[in-house]
Amino acid sequence: MIMMMAAATEKCFLLLLSLLVLLVTVTECNPVADSIKCSRRTTNCKITNIYGAFPDRTMCRAQEVVYPTSEAELVTAVTSGLRSKQKMKVATRYSNSIPKLSCTDGDDGLLISTKFLNRILSKNSTDNTITVEGGARMKEVINAASEMGLAVPHSTFWWGVTIAGLISTGSHGSSLYDKGGALHEYVESIRMVTPGPDGAVIRQLNSSGSELDAAKISLGVLGVISQVTLKLQPNFKRSITIETKIDSNIASEVVGFGKKHEFATIYWYPHHRLVDYFVDDRVNLSIQGNGRFDYIGFRPIPRFVSETTRFNEARIERYTIPAEKCVTSDSVRVSITSAAYGLTNDGNTFTRFPVIGFHNKMESSGSCMDGPRNALFTTCAWDPRINGLFAHELSVSISLFKAEDFIKDVQKLRDISPEPFCGLELYTGILLRYVKASTAYLGEKEDVMKLDMTYYRSKDPMKPTLNQHVFDEIEQMALIKYNGLPHWGKNKNLAFDGVIKKYERSPQFFKVKDEFDPEGLFSSEWTDQVLGIKGRTSIFRPGCALDGLCICSQDSHCAPEKGYFCRPGKVYKDARVCHRSF
Repeated sequence: MIMMMAAATEKCFLLLLSLLVLLVTVTECNPVADSIKCSRRTTNCKITNIYGAFPDRTMCRAQEVVYPTSEAELVTAVTSGLRSKQKMKVATRYSNSIPKLSCTDGDDGLLISTKFLNRILSKNSTDNTITVEGGARMKEVINAASEMGLAVPHSTFWWGVTIAGLISTGSHGSSLYDKGGALHEYVESIRMVTPGPDGAVIRQLNSSGSELDAAKISLGVLGVISQVTLKLQPNFKRSITIETKIDSNIASEVVGFGKKHEFATIYWYPHHRLVDYFVDDRVNLSIQGNGRFDYIGFRPIPRFVSETTRFNEARIERYTIPAEKCVTSDSVRVSITSAAYGLTNDGNTFTRFPVIGFHNKMESSGSCMDGPRNALFTTCAWDPRINGLFAHELSVSISLFKAEDFIKDVQKLRDISPEPFCGLELYTGILLRYVKASTAYLGEKEDVMKLDMTYYRSKDPMKPTLNQHVFDEIEQMALIKYNGLPHWGKNKNLAFDGVIKKYERSPQFFKVKDEFDPEGLFSSEWTDQVLGIKGRTSIFRPGCALDGLCICSQDSHCAPEKGYFCRPGKVYKDARVCHRSF
């Protein structure tokens, strides 16, 4: 009976997937909800992230939220918090960071929202610069630059992040050319409001001073970024061709590919043994083409598609039938590749490669984010107001010198256990990008390959995830064996345990932190743990390894009553993962 139900549901799901590519091109989307909700206007507030759940699943509270509309009002807000010795945190409208970077300590903190600090302040076509407020989204920054005939050199693939949030977490695109794919490397100056001896002060941080290297990736612990000035480039066109190959040579090719193509990106499907290489380069403006990259995963999704997709994967998890994920991943890959991941030749349809278009139309997208209210008929796939996508996001940078060996280790693990990788391929497999060594004190110290993996997360923190031991082994391999650095705005708790020891320039960062905020009013329990000031990010308790709160060291950290025990990894023997014994 169960198998008959499974087959029927699978057929329904595959039908929905076949309709998905058509549906997402014609629907508008319900706007993303604000991350802050208060029971009494602007007091007694709760804040969450874009998934509606932090890695430890606790709720973050604050006594009050303020919404300054100018730098003067921002100064007033920080002064008020300073005089009352309140813990303060900057909060963006949508809170895209997955860890608890927007959480104050306890219930009596002050949230300072940048929701209305989102203006484009000035554009200088002579100097090729643009100055924007900290709460401006990348979508608006990119559009404002293009109106001048200029381009933001790099952006996150998702345009819903704010410029200050992007800079503070080191979020990035993909490139090893010029200064690399991280936008904070193109920051000319930052205006920041910080505590002072007699109230809040405005600090102007320029490239001539060392403070800017601390502010570029600051995790929000220095103060509030009020304004950012970016160095732009004359707008240009890009040409993208997706080349699909067998993955037998990916390990030896991964570094050379990143160096050969300016905006190189790779989507790797280990179970299919296929690699989609995005051959992505700058081309002459005179070449014809009005292409666009509206990434298919960031388009409006009909609610019933998102919820049916989640229901299907939850059912597979419940009945522990991993082979069914492979059947589904076949269909997902066909749907995504037939739509060229969202590339279009004319802004509407895809007909052929190469897709050529202006940089501002190719570097970032997020059409599911904006639109009229439609009773949640369409949303972003992960909108917490519906029962849609709910996932873990692993994001780790690995030295280019170690990238080949890391890829080979993942291939060895795949050869031992190919089926678990189907769970990754439901979410476009393994994403590989590139970032150059950073001038930021908390940035990469060398050129790196960026690894991203997204996979199913249970709504029940005590419920084991199917084949999670494979994903956890890759995670520990990346972080420990290959000494990788976690993305500050993604990842599970365990990824940040002791991470500050990997940053040789952290003493310079702490020097600026102590100068800007000596009382630690913009710090929190989470940032103190991450920065190694006090405590650890890992939480040890029964079942902690199931939700990424710890690396298991004993069986109770898994789920022994359900047959999951703490065991060594299959390839990386020093890994400790929760493995099913039957």
